[in-house]
Amino acid sequence: MAQTARERPVASGRSLAGRASTSSPAPDRLGLRAQRRRTVSWIIGLSALLLVSIVLGVGAGAVQISPVTVAKIIGHHLIGWPAEVTWTLPEGSIVWDVRMPRVVLGIFVGAGLAVCGVALQAMVRNVLADPYLLGINSGASSGAAAAILFGFGAGFGQYALPISAFLGALVASFLVFFIARSGGRVTSIRLLLAGVAVGYALYAATSFLIFASGSAQGARSVLFWLLGSLGLARWDGPLAVVVVVIVGTIALLTIWGRRLDALAIGDETAHTLGISPERFRTVLLAVVALAIGVLVSAAGSIGFVGLVVPHMARRAVGGVHAHVVPVAALMGAILLVWADLAARLLLQPQEIPIGIVTSLVGAPFLLILIRRFQAESS
Repeated sequence: MAQTARERPVASGRSLAGRASTSSPAPDRLGLRAQRRRTVSWIIGLSALLLVSIVLGVGAGAVQISPVTVAKIIGHHLIGWPAEVTWTLPEGSIVWDVRMPRVVLGIFVGAGLAVCGVALQAMVRNVLADPYLLGINSGASSGAAAAILFGFGAGFGQYALPISAFLGALVASFLVFFIARSGGRVTSIRLLLAGVAVGYALYAATSFLIFASGSAQGARSVLFWLLGSLGLARWDGPLAVVVVVIVGTIALLTIWGRRLDALAIGDETAHTLGISPERFRTVLLAVVALAIGVLVSAAGSIGFVGLVVPHMARRAVGGVHAHVVPVAALMGAILLVWADLAARLLLQPQEIPIGIVTSLVGAPFLLILIRRFQAESS
């Protein structure tokens, strides 16, 4: 029997697919190779820029130290070269004990916020998603306010502030998950709504704690912490941040990269590939909540890094998450190192919160993105 009109396209489509499997892999491989080369080029260039940023970020401040001296001091502590000490004791202390921990913390906090932003935007399929969206920052802020104003967690000694902030972030993440799952499924829209609701509620709780304390100095400390700062950085402090960021980044690169690609396209695509969107969102929410809790407890609430940097990374290397994640991590690290440098130098000797600098940089960039989205959709 002759083929019907409805059957012919199917047969021709199959024959084209069969031909594509034999004749088109070369162009596809060429495209993938070009994309990989572009990604590798970006990673190499950003890594070099990060090294330069470290040297300049450590050397600049109230006491200016030359880049050559900074490089010697860092090399001496890391690899034992140069062995001969040609710098003064104050210079060595300023570089290694004061500024270097701050820069290292900034690198990993910036990278962590950027990677969390990439994961969240794929998880909820919203280009405006960032760590603030799930209310976890607000939970950490409430915990920190309770520690600063009322001595909550005093038994933890010098770690009372970061541990209280981390516990607040965990409480916020559990609340978001409980509310989002109350309907039986964890979907993107429920996560968004639950995060917004919990965020506003905990922000109100933080404001109440500030007014209830009646302490002007305490309120000032809470406000400074709410806008972010790397001033608490010590060599024994960033360990948890380093571990969380490295493990999370490796997981997104090696285990969850393809799942993020499928989830970003849609739940139907994820189901087709054998991925449970609900289960994956649950696991991803737990990991992201843990990471954000650790980052915020170490450096306070720093906005726009997790929102803006993922867009910059996608513009540079495309939408494949295996390429986006490392580029976003490097961009976030560089951005926060320079933002901290500006925070220390703009009103020297007074330091301004780093969140103000990132907002000044991020807000205009966000407006540019909105205009580009409008132009592309029209």
